Amino acid sequence: MTCGNMAAGAAQTEQKTRRIAAIPQKGRRMEFDTGGGLGDASGGLTVAALTEYGRKHECSDIHITSHRPPTFRKLGLLEPGPFKGSREEYRALILSMLNEPQTEALALGKDLDFSFEDAHGQRYRVNVYRQQNELAAALRILRNGIPSMADLHLPSAVQRLAEQPRGIVLVTGPTGSGKSTTLAAMIDYINETRKAHIITIEDPIEYIHPSKNCLVHQRELHRDVPSFSDALRSAMREDPDVILVGEMRDYETISAAVTAAETGHLVLSTLHTTGAAQTLDRIVDVYPSHSQGMIRSQLSGVFRGVVTQTLVPLADGSGRIAATEILIGVDAVLNLIREGKYHQLGSTMQAGAQMGMHTLAGNLAELTRKGLITRETAEQNANNKAELAQYLGF
Repeated sequence: MTCGNMAAGAAQTEQKTRRIAAIPQKGRRMEFDTGGGLGDASGGLTVAALTEYGRKHECSDIHITSHRPPTFRKLGLLEPGPFKGSREEYRALILSMLNEPQTEALALGKDLDFSFEDAHGQRYRVNVYRQQNELAAALRILRNGIPSMADLHLPSAVQRLAEQPRGIVLVTGPTGSGKSTTLAAMIDYINETRKAHIITIEDPIEYIHPSKNCLVHQRELHRDVPSFSDALRSAMREDPDVILVGEMRDYETISAAVTAAETGHLVLSTLHTTGAAQTLDRIVDVYPSHSQGMIRSQLSGVFRGVVTQTLVPLADGSGRIAATEILIGVDAVLNLIREGKYHQLGSTMQAGAQMGMHTLAGNLAELTRKGLITRETAEQNANNKAELAQYLGF
C-alpha cells in the first residue's frame, strides 16, 4: 500500500468517525444496505485477517469491541485471539465494514444487521451495536455452501416436514443453535426435489440459494422490503409455493404467516423458544385474549410440526451436534392445540416415536447412549432433568 493510499484510508476512517460524532443520536432516517467495503483498519488489523483466523480455527463467531482484543467463539466457548490493537484501531476496524448509509444509520442510534461476502466468496452475518457509548460488532461465520440435512445429522422427520405441500413448520431454539442452517438445508432440499417458487424473507440474507429445480427469490429487510409482515402480504401476489420467514417477531408477522399457510402455502419460520409447548404458547400469547381461541383453531388447521434444537459438544471434543425436540402435527397434537392443552404435548411426543416425535430429554439420552455426548453435557442441556434421568436410568 502506498503512502498516498494509507493517507486516504486514514482520512476516510477519520471522516466516518467525525460524522458519527456530529450527527444527532436520534432521528427518523432508516436506510440500510448490505455489502460495505472491507477496508484496512489502522495498524494492519483487518477484517480479512480476523475472518481468516476464525475459519482456520473453526470458530462460529467473532466479537469486536473497543476495550479488549477480538474474541472468538469455538465449540460454544469464547476464546481470546492473537490480535492486539488500540481502542481507536478496534473502532476503525468496525467502521471499515460499513458503507455510507450504514454509517449514517449507526450515527442515528440504529443497530445494524447485514451480511457480506469476502474476496473468497465466503459469507458472514454482522450485527453492529453500541455499548457504554462505544461501538461493538458480532460476526457470524457462515458455512461454505449449504449443508444437507444428512450433513447436519438431522432426524428423518425433518426431511418429512420439508416435504409437506402446505402448512406451517417452525424451527426454534436459542441464539446460536443452528436454526438458520437447518432452515437453509430444508430450503435446499425443496429446491432440489420440487418444481416450485420459493420466496425467502430474511434479516439479513445468510445463505444464497441459486435456483435449481425451483425458482428462488430472496428478499432482505430494509433493502428489498421494510418488514416481514409487509413482505408476507406482498408475497400473496407473487405466486409462491414456499415462503421462508426469517423470524416471527410480532403479532403482524405471525398473523400474516398463519394466513399464508391457510391459503395453501408451505411457510417455514423460526422462534427463539426452547421447547415445542413453549413455541405454541408463545404464538398464541401474542394475540389479545379475546382472539386466542381463534388462533388456536387456525393453528390446529395449518400446524405441521416444530423442530426445537440446541447445539451440544461432542464427547471427543471434535465439534458440536444438534440435540432436537420434534413435535409433528398429527390429529392428537392438533386436538391439544385447539384446546390449549400444551402441558400434555410432552407425553404425546414420548408416545409418538413411530411418527418421528421425541422430546429433548429423549434425544439427549439417545445421544448419550450412543457415546456421542457425555452424561454431564446431557444434564446441562436438558430442560426436564427428571425425564432425562428416567431415560438414562439414574
